[in-house]
Amino acid sequence: MPLTIAIVGRPNVGKSTLFNRLAGKRLAIVHDTPGVTRDRHEVRTEIGGVEIRLIDTAGFEEGEAGSLSQRMTDQTRTAIADADVCLFVVDVRAGITAGDEIIAAALRRSGKPVVLASNKSEARERPNEAEAYGLGLGDPIAVSAEHALGMDELVDALLAFAKPDAEISAEEQEEGHGPLKLAIVGRPNVGKSSLFNRLLGEERALTSPEAGTTRDAVIAKWKAGDRDILLHDTAGLRKKARVAGHVLEEMSVDSTLEAIRFAECVVVMIDATAPFEKQDLTIADLIAREGRAVVFAVNKWDLLENRGGAISNLREKLDRLLPQVWGAPLIAVSARTGEGIDRLLPAIEEADRAWNLRISTSQLNKFLEDALARHPPPAISGRRVRVRYMTQVKARPPTFALFGNQLDGLPEHYLRYLTNELREAFDLKGIPMRFVLRTSKNPFADNQ
Repeated sequence: MPLTIAIVGRPNVGKSTLFNRLAGKRLAIVHDTPGVTRDRHEVRTEIGGVEIRLIDTAGFEEGEAGSLSQRMTDQTRTAIADADVCLFVVDVRAGITAGDEIIAAALRRSGKPVVLASNKSEARERPNEAEAYGLGLGDPIAVSAEHALGMDELVDALLAFAKPDAEISAEEQEEGHGPLKLAIVGRPNVGKSSLFNRLLGEERALTSPEAGTTRDAVIAKWKAGDRDILLHDTAGLRKKARVAGHVLEEMSVDSTLEAIRFAECVVVMIDATAPFEKQDLTIADLIAREGRAVVFAVNKWDLLENRGGAISNLREKLDRLLPQVWGAPLIAVSARTGEGIDRLLPAIEEADRAWNLRISTSQLNKFLEDALARHPPPAISGRRVRVRYMTQVKARPPTFALFGNQLDGLPEHYLRYLTNELREAFDLKGIPMRFVLRTSKNPFADNQ
């Protein structure tokens, strides 16, 4: 079992910076604005040969029941309850505040071990340093998450709470078998976090009618049957013109784009009451260009009054507007009521299967022979293009090499023809595909 560490503290004391520093990479958005982190973020990492489950939390603020600030605090309390040790971060520049005292009292009531870190200690003079001792949580460790100062001492203090079975064996390190990486993306307020919570069976990400509640990609493990899935909830992607100049929104977009690049399969959420708007198409095209498997979830299906023929109309619209992912799974769901959720996982697994598919060269060349016979390539400057040979060079996404002459003049519409024929022949619907055109001499040409 990994050592679970929850990082807690007031807003803007440097929790997310410390989270990124311990994780060894930028995972959480960091900005001077207080309250940037709203959900709790988790990452599995390894420090000093010990498997670590690291949890970044929102600030600890009391609010009215049901308010966003109160639900953020509830998320933090859940992280504390789940932790083996709590890393309590205070700001040595600001000194100990009433907010720090409230958190310290909550940590004492939890009964969990606490490591106290005085962050922003890079300054030579720290007049407030002694105040941290008054919290009654042991000696504070002076650190600077931004400048990586004091990290060795901090790590030693945290690893003292590691369990014997948290150490990673050499076999486990070499195994390399990871869960399916799945991201949920879409425009703001289409129900991404609601679907995320529905799949996990808990309020793991905060939801609100207000667009933009989610600011950073939230990652959680999801056990679906016998399949392990690493699930990413992301911030809504708005048009560039609306985001430009808004630093936090730009950072949220960057976080979402990084989640897409990290993912293997992406669920694109569409609002059933306003389907396939221009931004939906832009998002889907971006995912296709990144080469990820795609599943479309049409959310808010329960709000449609007239459903007769609606899914067929959406299917036709999807294939017409997004031919690059023709035939992609299209699932009608309601994250609010749970309708259609049981059909989502099989669609994701099918998309993942196609994304990883490898086709033998003999099968491909039999396919190519039939495809050329049905529709030969056009002539260029009086000379017909000859496609002699075909092979798959990689999967994830499926990428095929064509060998022949004058392939650099092969029209785009003919490549689309081959793409559509491949989709039908090998059940590759909805998967972006790539072609590599090689005009070098075919090694089998002399035998023809």
